[in-house]
Amino acid sequence: MSEFSFRSLTFMLLIALLVWSSNFEACMARRGRHWRQSRAASASSVSKKKGKGSHGGGSSHHNSGGISGSKPKSPSHNKAPSPSHNKAPSPSHNKAPSPPQLPKPRDDTPPSTPHKGSSSFNVLDFGAKGDGSTDDTKAFQAAWAAACKVEASQIIVPAAYKFLVGPISFSGPYCQPNILFQLDGTIVAPTDSKSWGKGLLQWLEFTKLRGITVQGKGLIDGRGSSWWQDTPYGDPIDDDFKLIVPLNSTAQQHPPMPIRSELSGKMPSIKPTALRFYGSFNVTVTGITIQNSPQCHLKFDNCAGVLVHDMSVSSPGNSPNTDGIHLQNSKQVLIHTTNLACGDDCISIQTGCSDVYVHNVNCGPGHGISIGSLGRDNTKACVSNITVRDIIMHNTMNGVRVKTWQGGSGSVQGVLFSNIQVSEVQLPIVIDQFYCDKSQCKNQTSAVALSGITYERIRGTYTVKPVHFACSDSLPCVDVTLNGIELKPVQEQYHMYEPFCWQTFGELRTPTVPPIACLQIGKPSSNRVNSDHDVC
Repeated sequence: MSEFSFRSLTFMLLIALLVWSSNFEACMARRGRHWRQSRAASASSVSKKKGKGSHGGGSSHHNSGGISGSKPKSPSHNKAPSPSHNKAPSPSHNKAPSPPQLPKPRDDTPPSTPHKGSSSFNVLDFGAKGDGSTDDTKAFQAAWAAACKVEASQIIVPAAYKFLVGPISFSGPYCQPNILFQLDGTIVAPTDSKSWGKGLLQWLEFTKLRGITVQGKGLIDGRGSSWWQDTPYGDPIDDDFKLIVPLNSTAQQHPPMPIRSELSGKMPSIKPTALRFYGSFNVTVTGITIQNSPQCHLKFDNCAGVLVHDMSVSSPGNSPNTDGIHLQNSKQVLIHTTNLACGDDCISIQTGCSDVYVHNVNCGPGHGISIGSLGRDNTKACVSNITVRDIIMHNTMNGVRVKTWQGGSGSVQGVLFSNIQVSEVQLPIVIDQFYCDKSQCKNQTSAVALSGITYERIRGTYTVKPVHFACSDSLPCVDVTLNGIELKPVQEQYHMYEPFCWQTFGELRTPTVPPIACLQIGKPSSNRVNSDHDVC
């Protein structure tokens, strides 16, 4: 082969090699692009599936708080996804959960983390039957456990159902704030003795909560007649019965007990309060009716910021110790536009209460509105800044009353009773510092100091005695003011008496009907200076 031919062949082979190499690189480049696109598409698909699963996974949970299974699940996984859940996750979903503030759509945090927003939990969806005979206590507990985790949640007790619920505590302190208990149905207490063991102090209890509201058109029925008849004489009897003497007798007998409607064995001697709030802030009760409690109907203990309005209490006038509303160690309390009918004090204000304002309340039957009793068993009692005004009382034992035990200490000061309309009230105005609901109490010199008590515009009719002021010998009542008192007698079945005062000092700002000449004007000459034992 010639040299020229050899060079030509070599040149042609070199050209072929270059062309083949170029095609190989292009092929590999196209293959690499396709691989990257395929991987990106796969990643996008996985991402979409994850997003879809995280927002729409789990069984659906309709708005009433229902669950699809027999076991309650965490609210965040059971709620039907809202339109916002179908959008791409916003950056906020990747942040740590912030403290609950205003209601917001729920995120995907684990059940143990407090949820944002509000939700409704219907007790029917947690297994309650609402037939009045099946025990629904566990269903109420389950609904509360779910609602407790959600700020501004609602527990729904629907209308047209009757729920048998045993003793139960809806308790914090780790619940989210501002829970609403919407009561439109009826809750009834068990009447068999085994449900109560050896006795409990409360039936339905809300404890250590921040912002709790019980509202609705529903009924809480304590079915107390099973309790009232079992221990008619084991309970304390209002000591002021001693002031009421029937015309045909020399002493007032114990009031007859209502006849028991259901007999399910002897009930414990300790009787429960129907509805109690303990250690809670910003408590509201409105709209509901509480009836026939074994003992007190509605109690607030160690609470601050209490609002009660447009609700009712109803039990027979001869049901023992069935106070309407009982306040103890509670501050900043407002009660108004309420109807109270019971067998004891319509409202009882106990030790540790201050800044209490009561107005536009109908009271009767019952024992009136009372501060006390205070100082029992030599205890210290402190009550201040109490206003009770614009009240209508009909057929009650007392009107407005302060009652303390001998031997107590502390003070009651800054009390105003104003614009009280009484109709056939046995004892419209009472201070009793010798209160004793036992068969016998020993005389003691120490007493709760009473000062700054004003009665103004107390008008209407009485059936026993218009005014009864019985103050301590060693620590008289001071700064008692009477203004615009007009009380006229109505002869019924009782002996009637003139106004009575003992160791009571103050002023008459206007003439009274009848004349209350027994009030001593000014201050006592030998008034004992309060010691540390008396100061609150």
